[in-house]
Amino acid sequence: MDLYQEKLHQAGELLAAYDLDLWLIFVRETAEHTDPSLKLLGQFSLTWPTAIMVTYHGQALALTGLGDDEAVRRTGLFTEVRTYTQSIGPELVRILSVYDPQRIGINISRSDVSADGLTYGMYLNLCDYLADTPYRDRLISAETFVAALRSRKTPQEVARLRAAADLGLRIFTAVGDFLRPGVSEREVATFVHAQTNASGATTAWDPAHCPGLNAGPASPWGHVGPSDEIVRPGEIFHMDFGVKLNDYCSDHQRVWYCLRPNEDEPPAEVLHAFNAVKAAIRNAASAIRPGVVGWEIDAIARQTITAAGYPEYPHALGHQVGRAVHDGGVGFYPRWERYGDKPYGTIDAGMVLTLELGVRTRYGYISLEEEVLVTSDGYEWIGQPQEELWLIR
Repeated sequence: MDLYQEKLHQAGELLAAYDLDLWLIFVRETAEHTDPSLKLLGQFSLTWPTAIMVTYHGQALALTGLGDDEAVRRTGLFTEVRTYTQSIGPELVRILSVYDPQRIGINISRSDVSADGLTYGMYLNLCDYLADTPYRDRLISAETFVAALRSRKTPQEVARLRAAADLGLRIFTAVGDFLRPGVSEREVATFVHAQTNASGATTAWDPAHCPGLNAGPASPWGHVGPSDEIVRPGEIFHMDFGVKLNDYCSDHQRVWYCLRPNEDEPPAEVLHAFNAVKAAIRNAASAIRPGVVGWEIDAIARQTITAAGYPEYPHALGHQVGRAVHDGGVGFYPRWERYGDKPYGTIDAGMVLTLELGVRTRYGYISLEEEVLVTSDGYEWIGQPQEELWLIR
C-alpha cells in the first residue's frame, strides 16, 4: 500500500470501532477552503461540490461534478467514482439509499479544528439535500473517529515523522555552530531558512514565525517572528523550530547559554531552571502509555515545575504532530475552557506528541520541546532529547 491507501484502509477499520456506518467528507472549491481530513486521503483539487464517503464495509466512494472525476479516478483510491452535472443532491441520496447507513459521521467539532472541516454553508446545503429522507436525522459528529484516524500514525507515517525530526535536529546542530555573540535573531532566522531550503524541506509552520527565537530576556515571547535582539554573553538563546519533509512535520525547542568571558559554566540559577524544565518533561514522559487521559500527563509536568519554584506555564504540555505541526485530536492539555473536550481524550498507541514547557528568567526564556511516539507499553523519543544546556563560547 502507498501512504494514502494505508490511511484509507485504516479509516475503514476504525468506523466500526467508533460506531459509524459511513463517513462523509463534503467539500467544494478546495483551493480556497479544504477539509483538513481530505489531505489524509490524497492530494485533491476539487472545484464543484464533492462527497467522499467511506463505509464500514471498506468501500470508498467519490461523487464529483463532471470534470473533477477523472483526476479523482486516477488516484486509484476509490471503489467507485460517480458524477453529476446539475445538482449533487439527487445522486447523493441515491448512493446513501443503497448503503442505508444508520449513523453518518460528518466533520463538525466544537473543540478540534482538524475535525471541523465541514463549513456551515455546506452543512446547510447537505441538510437541504437530505431534508425529505431519513438520512438528515442520522448525521452526527465524526470528531472522535477523525481524531483517531489522524492520531494513530501508520508505519509509513512514523517513518516520515522520524525523518523530519532527524532533519530538524541536524539544523539545530548547525545553528549551534553558527551562534556567536552579536548575531541577531533575524540573522539566525535567515540561516535557518537557508538550511531548510537546501535540504529540500519547508518550515513546519509559516516561515515568518518559524523559527521562533528568543535572544535574552527582552525578546518578545510567544508566537512571534524574529526581533532585532542579539546574542549576548550572560544570556539565554532559545529556538522553537520544525521542518515539513515529505508532507510530515517536526517540532522541537532547544536552548543555549552564551558564556561570559572567563566563565566556564552557566550560573547556578540558569542550570536550576534548565534542570527543572527537563525534569518536568521526563516525569511526564515516564507516565505515558496507552489508556491514560491527556490532562493527567499535563498535570504531572505542571506539578513538577511549580514544585521547583516556578509559575505554571500558560499553555498545554503537548499537542500531536503529523501532517500539521499542530495535528489535532487529543493531547496533553490542561482542563481549561479554551481546549474544549480535548484534555479528556485517551492517549493511544501510534500517537506522536510533543512535551513542551519553559520558564522565564532574568537571563532569558528557558524552554524545551521533545517529541514522543506512544508505544504499546510506554513511549519512544522521536529524535534525541536535549540532555544538557548547550553553550555558546
